[in-house]
Amino acid sequence: MALTNSQYESIIREYEKIRDANRYLTESRREQIYQTIPEYWDLEESVSSLSVSAAKSVLEGDDTAQARLHDNLAEIKQRQKKLLVSAGFPSDYLEPIYNCPQCRDTGYILDSDNRKQKCACFRQREISLLYSQSHIQDMIQKENFSTLSSAYYQGEDLQRFEAAVKLSKEFIKNFKQDYHNILFYGTVGTGKSFLSGCIAKELIDNGNSVIYFSASGLFEMLARYSFDYREKNVLQDFYQDIYGCDLLIVDDLGTEITNSFVASQLFSCLNERNLRKKSTIISTNLSLEELRDRYSDRIFSRITSSFDLCKLTGPDIRIYKKRFPNMRNNKQYE
Repeated sequence: MALTNSQYESIIREYEKIRDANRYLTESRREQIYQTIPEYWDLEESVSSLSVSAAKSVLEGDDTAQARLHDNLAEIKQRQKKLLVSAGFPSDYLEPIYNCPQCRDTGYILDSDNRKQKCACFRQREISLLYSQSHIQDMIQKENFSTLSSAYYQGEDLQRFEAAVKLSKEFIKNFKQDYHNILFYGTVGTGKSFLSGCIAKELIDNGNSVIYFSASGLFEMLARYSFDYREKNVLQDFYQDIYGCDLLIVDDLGTEITNSFVASQLFSCLNERNLRKKSTIISTNLSLEELRDRYSDRIFSRITSSFDLCKLTGPDIRIYKKRFPNMRNNKQYE
């Protein structure tokens, strides 16, 4: 599933806006430092005169001029950093600012063969456009580890919630080196989707590609592409994205109309991602027994054998918040 020209251009314009904003911020900081620390400006000016002097010395046959210039510039750099720190600024305050250091906000990086390829941040923007990921983008701005609270849990429910938070953080920490999947299951409104969103935000911020689908949305799209033969070429790209993204989140499994097509597509997706060692998170209100009864034995076996099973129980937090809108969170997970 490829971007249209207008979609591609909108992403490129977004990068241009990011670069312009960061350049403006850098220049504003530089003016601030020049006014606050006059000595910093003097050192900046000395760089030009040193460079001109070194160039003349090279032309006159001085073979040591370049080495001296290098040492002098390094010394000036260190003195500037000390000036910044002594004035209460970070030592890297005037370094170039990038939202994505990997591609420096261009959207492209060079691979090991020095070929230009899309950066992970570009791929995430592409995913957001192609698969209508605005919901997850909006959600993770409000529902993330900074707003996560244990205030609504007690007793065994609290123990399960704390275990789920620990599992989620370990999943993020070890994401690059350890292949894991998670099944969040249990009663309605106990934080399963919330925790999925927490994980999604951290991984997206770390440069990983994440695709989020409600179960019904995923199978509707799979059905549309499977049976619309005019879009067969698009189908292959869609499958590659579903199978190949770093993390696939399937939310509310069991809310879709389950039939043989859904079961076969679910197994194919889980099996292919498992072969590729690509992680999947599933959330469901179904119990393990209901999961086994609704889907085939091989799907149940695939999930229970290759997923970390994480049960959440307790009150429906969404209803609880409506009843007690002014309730303060008594514990934050940082």
